[in-house]
Amino acid sequence: MGKPTEMMASYVFRLASKNMWRHRLRTGLTIAGIAVAIVSFGLLRTVVDSWYAGAELSSSARLITRAEASLSFSLPVTYGERIRRVPGVEGVTWAIWFGGIYIDEKHFFPQFAVDGDTYFDIYPEFVVPPEQLAAFKRDRRGVIVGRKIMLKNGWRIGDQVPLKGTIYPGTWSFTIRGVYQGADDKVDEGQFLLHWGYVNEKIKALLPSLADRVGVFVVNIENPAEAATVSAAIDSGFRNSLAETRTETQKAFQLGFIAMVDTILVAIQTVAYVVILIIMAVMANTMAMAARERMREYATLKALGFSDRFVSLLILGESMSMSLAGGLLGVLLTFPLADAFFSATRDLFLLFTVTPTTVALQVISSLLIGVLAALAPAINSSRVRIVDGLRAVT
Repeated sequence: MGKPTEMMASYVFRLASKNMWRHRLRTGLTIAGIAVAIVSFGLLRTVVDSWYAGAELSSSARLITRAEASLSFSLPVTYGERIRRVPGVEGVTWAIWFGGIYIDEKHFFPQFAVDGDTYFDIYPEFVVPPEQLAAFKRDRRGVIVGRKIMLKNGWRIGDQVPLKGTIYPGTWSFTIRGVYQGADDKVDEGQFLLHWGYVNEKIKALLPSLADRVGVFVVNIENPAEAATVSAAIDSGFRNSLAETRTETQKAFQLGFIAMVDTILVAIQTVAYVVILIIMAVMANTMAMAARERMREYATLKALGFSDRFVSLLILGESMSMSLAGGLLGVLLTFPLADAFFSATRDLFLLFTVTPTTVALQVISSLLIGVLAALAPAINSSRVRIVDGLRAVT
């Protein structure tokens, strides 16, 4: 950039900054509006990203085998041994949704009946002290509880937790024998894990049709690169049976869940961009008003020898200064507000992190608001003739 260009840019910037604050209230409200729009955009984008975060964190060496027809159908527990013999399989465990009610529906937390002997070997990220895990395995009514719901409900080890069965009828009472913590802050600490064997034993007498059934098999494989081969081998072993299987990676399995709410996520993303469009229209109106009020000044500048391009740059500079000020304020506010939002909704999201991509989109949105809002007033002001500009305000 040559020296004349630098001087021109500096001059335009200084004039644009001064022009911006000639109407302090209007400028302040506009910047505040842009900041609110940028914060809203960032939070909505983070909500969408958070839905996909669980899938992104899935282990690549873990497969999920479920009923081919639907996840609502169960599989015979005897499938477990056949899956274990498939080449490439390192370990197998199983789980099924329990679905009990603690106090009332408002005190919801996910509950799974799991195979206590193998479940924590397949999920090493669920860290349980050895003595607590041993106590859990000895007590068929024992449960392992995630640290988050332990704190939320004020439980302690040894407490009795009654659950009213919905899928499995009756009132069930469990004893907390241990607490698991995530190996890192990305692990879900909100699960309630009980013995599948205990539930199966009790349900045999009440509802024999539900006995010896599991919801999913969780399969550890030796080589993640062979996930497709092992999945096909597992499913081929149960083809043409009464309960055919569908095996997929844990990530694909979780993305299948997300697909159920895909329409909602698309709606959230649409709202995020609509917010930007709305503030862009507000900003364009602000710049149009400012340019109309200064028509005489622009005509005077042209009469003194300044070019049409200089007038356009002046309007563009003012618009960009305002939009970037609002955008940067919005970016800065996004982080503490995201933390506050996550604290208030920890049961909904495993992670709630504002990603660099979201920040980049916020900055780009701010720039677009500034450029597009200045477009029409800059073109109109550059085209106006000197005599018309002077006459318009006299």
